[in-house]
Amino acid sequence: MTIQWFPGHMTRAKRQIQDKLKLIDLAIELLDARVPLSSRNPMIEEILNGKPRLIVLNKSDLADPRTTEQWMAYFASEGHECVAVDSSTGTRVGEIPMKAKEILHEKIARQAAKGMNPRAVRGLIVGIPNVGKSTLINRLAGRNIALTGDRPGITKGQQWIKVGTEMELLDTPGILWPKFEDELVGYRLAMIGSIREQVLNVDDIAFFAVRELAGRYWNTLAERYELDAPPKDAADSEEIVRVMEDIGRRRGCLISGGRVDLEKTSGIILRDLRAGKLGRITLEAPPY
Repeated sequence: MTIQWFPGHMTRAKRQIQDKLKLIDLAIELLDARVPLSSRNPMIEEILNGKPRLIVLNKSDLADPRTTEQWMAYFASEGHECVAVDSSTGTRVGEIPMKAKEILHEKIARQAAKGMNPRAVRGLIVGIPNVGKSTLINRLAGRNIALTGDRPGITKGQQWIKVGTEMELLDTPGILWPKFEDELVGYRLAMIGSIREQVLNVDDIAFFAVRELAGRYWNTLAERYELDAPPKDAADSEEIVRVMEDIGRRRGCLISGGRVDLEKTSGIILRDLRAGKLGRITLEAPPY
């Protein structure tokens, strides 16, 4: 299945970013630490056209710390500086300006050699919707200047924001690519809330989430919902439906005849997942 998703404002955002490239020193590519590969726009190389880049794994507080370390090592092996942060609490966010200056140290040294006072580093934050760009900017700026929200599409335009005296950031709307050829990518992004639920059925997203968690993090799932019997086979659809029904009964999601309301159950599962109530999980390993 191919999932189509390319609202008009994302087309405009791509063009606007490319128009601003001559004004910036480096790009800050923001990824979701739970799905670093799926949250990485494959159009990013074309969009940035060789600009220096710092990769930031955001929401690391929600991700499996061991796998996050593996991803940082992977990006380092690809020649990229990388830092894992939690923009909601500020954990390690202060490393971003320092890393940016490290990446640009040769350019800064050349300016100094010419007797020029180095100006503030100009950074462009890019990423898909709902990875926390505006929250990160607010944390770096030390004030609420960028709109935030727990749904995609909050940032509509572009704005320059000062980060102390050392950095200026350009916030941009999240950009997704025209379609997801791999349906797993679409479902993973839907799980974390980076595409609107109107694009995919809520029950299908929750089913996918339970199947992924049952195979990777059953103990966490069982503890949250007080489940007893793990699926005999996490690839068996009937077994996953049984687990979802068990969750629904535990949460009182019943309708006439004692049947489980799967739509209500699905909503609970997805809200818990996105709020981090299902523990620290990562759904992808580096492609070594």
